[in-house]
Amino acid sequence: MASKRRQSETGKTEKRKKKSCEETPQLCSVVADEQVKAAVKEAWKQGTAYTQGDVELDCHPFPHCIIRNFLSSSSFVGSLQSELMGLNFHQKSNDLYKFKQSDDLKTRTEPHIAGLRAELFGRFRCWLGEVLGVQLESTVDISCSRYEYTDVLLCHDDELEGRRVAFILYLVPPWRSSDGGTLDLYSTDGHFQPQSIVKTLVPLLNTLVLFEVSPVSFHQVAEVLTKDKCRLSLSGWFHGPCLERPPHHTEAPVPRSPHLPRDESVLLEWVNPAYLDISYQEQIQQNFEDSSEIQLKDFLREEKFREVSQALQRPQIQWKKRGPPNKRCYDVASLDNLPRCVRECWELLHSEAFFLLLSNFTGLRLHYLCPNDDEQNKEARRVEEQDNAQAGETSGALVEASSAGTSRAKGVYHLHDSSMFNYIPCPELSTPVCCGELRRWSHGGYTLLHDAQAARAEFALDLVLPFCAADWCSDFGGSTCYVANEEDEELLTVYPEDNSLALVYRDKETLKFVKHINHKSCSNSTNVRAFYDFSIVYFE
Repeated sequence: MASKRRQSETGKTEKRKKKSCEETPQLCSVVADEQVKAAVKEAWKQGTAYTQGDVELDCHPFPHCIIRNFLSSSSFVGSLQSELMGLNFHQKSNDLYKFKQSDDLKTRTEPHIAGLRAELFGRFRCWLGEVLGVQLESTVDISCSRYEYTDVLLCHDDELEGRRVAFILYLVPPWRSSDGGTLDLYSTDGHFQPQSIVKTLVPLLNTLVLFEVSPVSFHQVAEVLTKDKCRLSLSGWFHGPCLERPPHHTEAPVPRSPHLPRDESVLLEWVNPAYLDISYQEQIQQNFEDSSEIQLKDFLREEKFREVSQALQRPQIQWKKRGPPNKRCYDVASLDNLPRCVRECWELLHSEAFFLLLSNFTGLRLHYLCPNDDEQNKEARRVEEQDNAQAGETSGALVEASSAGTSRAKGVYHLHDSSMFNYIPCPELSTPVCCGELRRWSHGGYTLLHDAQAARAEFALDLVLPFCAADWCSDFGGSTCYVANEEDEELLTVYPEDNSLALVYRDKETLKFVKHINHKSCSNSTNVRAFYDFSIVYFE
């Protein structure tokens, strides 16, 4: 009997433990109000605004719902915060975001995390499904995020297979808009591309924000500007049938142009004489072929570099913000009213003489004087067959001149031979071309990887020449990062450095982006920090 009694007591204890592993929260009373639910459903369907107590629905710029005091018990909220802060967080960083995130919370057993998860994806999911008039799936998709100083999540629409409604539950200390970290909502144009921020939601403790994932649900988490607070939130998605998406808008390609007719005198006037030395060019080409990238420091003559640096800061240059924000955000200069020295620098980088200099630096066929691939391969094959014949062997294999997938010219060409600029182009060869911009970078600037960029990827030589970057720190952002397509790991990072010409040869599987420039770039300074660069892409 004693033995049976102990088993019974143990069983009761186990039941009590099992029951206590989940603390069920009480949700905001308006969620249980049938009249409120019906009104929210109708407003969502009609695309109109509705407010009742702690529930607010707004359909501008896209449908989103705010439920304040979402959890009825403040003690539950405090215990939930404590459990979340005790989790392990992983640093997440790529072109789109920088913040810390927990592992998936769908199997966590902490009582308050487990209780909220059960309520969200149980009773509340049913409420939301009725409001939307759709059958939401039982998929559990929830994690915890910590945003601290300079953390950010840039403009995106959340669209991914299966996601129907996004949610965020804020668990923050008292928060102001000046602290950053706001949820910013974007308007869209006729092509379903984001335009500008039209609504900003300041994080508020125990407030749940919902919005339907759609082709126009563009939003961002603005950079956190406070050093003293942590923006803690639970977020995830309710899954269900996706909304119909229109065809993706295709941007017009950036126009390309052949070189400008400028002879070697432009190089003598602008380029550091060391880089015009033939033996040094051979060395540069060898180094470049080994790694497909190189930085040439003190590239311009010092007096020319200083003159352009000063001119770039003149108010006569007209700058325009380049977007859309789900792809890029920086200032680009109008080429119509550049100061004379800036115009001349632009022409230098587009000149025929500079195309040939780049050929000497890289071995790429950026000038007609460089042998084309067929000529090189034929000659290599002829020599190899001759050598094999002498050795009693025959072979039809071609010599591969470059692991990057394209042949490179060998040797360099003397720039001081004026006859090279009077050649007759060979009609069978493609014409080397380039495209580029004069850019200004300051706080908030970035570029993002996107599908269209991957679809149009091709072999190309990237050139970046920065100005006014003498006091720029790597912690500020603004570096150009190269990654393999669909991979986050950086293959190469190029930091902005005054008068340092960066050359990077990329293939069809390599993409690039410029890291978001954060608030550190404008702290401890009375002036807004900015640097400039000429960004040119050359194609063989």
